[in-house]
Amino acid sequence: MAADIPAFTLNDGTKMPAVGMGCWMGGFGGGARVSAMVKKALEVGYRHFDTASGYGNEEQVGAALRESGIPREQLYVVTKLGGSGHHRVEEAFEESLAKLGIEYVDLYLMHWPQGDCDGRTLQPEDAPTFIDTWKDMEKLLGTGKVKSIGVSNFSIKTLTELLPHCKIVPAVNQVEAHPFLPQVELKNFCEDKGILITAYSPLGRPPSGQPPTVPTEGVPSLLSNSTVVGITEKYKVTPAQVLLSWGVQRGTPVIPKSENEERMRANITLLHLDETDMKVLDTEHTKPGLHRSLMSYHSTIGGQGSVFGWTYEQMGWNLAIGGVVP
Repeated sequence: MAADIPAFTLNDGTKMPAVGMGCWMGGFGGGARVSAMVKKALEVGYRHFDTASGYGNEEQVGAALRESGIPREQLYVVTKLGGSGHHRVEEAFEESLAKLGIEYVDLYLMHWPQGDCDGRTLQPEDAPTFIDTWKDMEKLLGTGKVKSIGVSNFSIKTLTELLPHCKIVPAVNQVEAHPFLPQVELKNFCEDKGILITAYSPLGRPPSGQPPTVPTEGVPSLLSNSTVVGITEKYKVTPAQVLLSWGVQRGTPVIPKSENEERMRANITLLHLDETDMKVLDTEHTKPGLHRSLMSYHSTIGGQGSVFGWTYEQMGWNLAIGGVVP
């Protein structure tokens, strides 16, 4: 039975369940672990699943969904266009759809604004630009094989460059968002444009997968943060429930990941935080050293902070080296 969770209505009228299961396993692939996780999540009541071509597990996610016997219309499936697909959008989408083995995708996202070709990261001025790629994504809607399209990891800068060229405004912008990086300006900008922010890594994430090139020692933890823990004692819930409920209550769907059934159940059980607790969490990032990204993908280019071949300046990210705001 599906869990009783709210849904958000996108700018095209479709609905997205407020809590989903993120299928990035901390490294490429995941095999049997992904399959077991998705099957368990379906049993617990999850109906929203988020994967990507770059995760290397679309086949396992799709197989678990199909084998569940749950009607397709009761599921919400998200996948993403990888950088190597920016110059071949239709083909890349069809490859993802075939791996998933389902009739259609509910939401297809451009995973990052930067594409790559022949092993080289395309720079903002190189063709195809993310504007070119978006125009090709718009064409997918006419196939009936995707319900909605959107972007991921876009900033106010990159959205401002993209939006004047859009026939279809992105339905979603999926970004890292949590009390240490609430993305307030970006959230307000997107809401003004009718774009829904979806929060990935809403619980933070310990470094995993490929080792970062920027030190991660001393990176603060959301789950053990004293403010979060203090609120859990008031409501008699887990730190994750507090963080996810904050995310949904402020108007952002959340896609945590867990392979543990007990935590899965807790994560999909939302509570209502009172106004005082919401404000406390809203301002937690203003404490010294806490306004920062918790991701491990940060690196450097020529002494500047960067991510996947673009500097923070090119990305439009207001961060110093290592994802920390100066």
